[in-house]
Amino acid sequence: MSRIVLMFFLFLTCTVLSAKIPDAERQVLLDLYESTDGHRWFKTWNKSKPVSTWFGITVKRNRVVAINLMNNNLQGTIPESIGDLSQLKFLNLAFNHLHGQLPESIAELKELEVLRLGKNRLSGSIPAVFGSLNKLSVLDLFSNEISGMIPKNIGMAQKLKVISISNNHISGRIPQEISTLKQLERLELADNNVFGDVPKELGQLSNLKMLVISENRLSGEFPATVFSLPNLEVLQLQKNAFDKEHLKNNFPTQTDLAIFDFDDPEEAAFKRNFEDIYKTGDTRMADTKFEDDGDN
Repeated sequence: MSRIVLMFFLFLTCTVLSAKIPDAERQVLLDLYESTDGHRWFKTWNKSKPVSTWFGITVKRNRVVAINLMNNNLQGTIPESIGDLSQLKFLNLAFNHLHGQLPESIAELKELEVLRLGKNRLSGSIPAVFGSLNKLSVLDLFSNEISGMIPKNIGMAQKLKVISISNNHISGRIPQEISTLKQLERLELADNNVFGDVPKELGQLSNLKMLVISENRLSGEFPATVFSLPNLEVLQLQKNAFDKEHLKNNFPTQTDLAIFDFDDPEEAAFKRNFEDIYKTGDTRMADTKFEDDGDN
């Protein structure tokens, strides 16, 4: 019996290793390898072996479904051909040294659920066509050199749970269309050049857990309805120009919110103990939280 089990295991192993992805998909991976100096990666690929054995590549049913090359010393640009991986669900190239613009061809990845490109040197604007990614749940572009405005079309990506674009050069206003993202749990826009009022419609995002909009040029009356969001845990507003009197008058006397507004150190009512907020491990600092959401 044990011999039969062993033979079956060897058969499955050989089947996986011999699986052949389409030549076009293999070429996309080679494009990525060449455009990011693959020979200098921390963990590189043996191109003479099957793609299914390459570091960071997940193959299912002979198609590439995930690329996870986070913190692997990628240097260069993301090739336009990346959009040819029609079954790709997970793309993580964060914590590398990528530069250049975000390829619009990413919008061709109709199965994409997780896009993590944070902690690089990517520039240009967020392509409006990203709104067509109707399966995307995580858009993580924090700590790059991205400029321009947040596209209104982002409201079309109705499955978004995370928008993390802090620490860039984004300008313009927060688009009202974000309020249509009913599954949104994290909205992180800190350390940009976003200005104007915060749309009161954000108070309709009942699943929102984290709203991080500190270090911008936001002003006016912060929407009081946001304080009442049932799942909100972290709210960071510091270093803006909000109406403090309005904040004081609308801040609830009993709340689990964490509000950090250090512009006026005498306003103790707006502060909570940082360690108490995070010691349970349920939530983590917006700028450091970077776990993989979804199956890769």
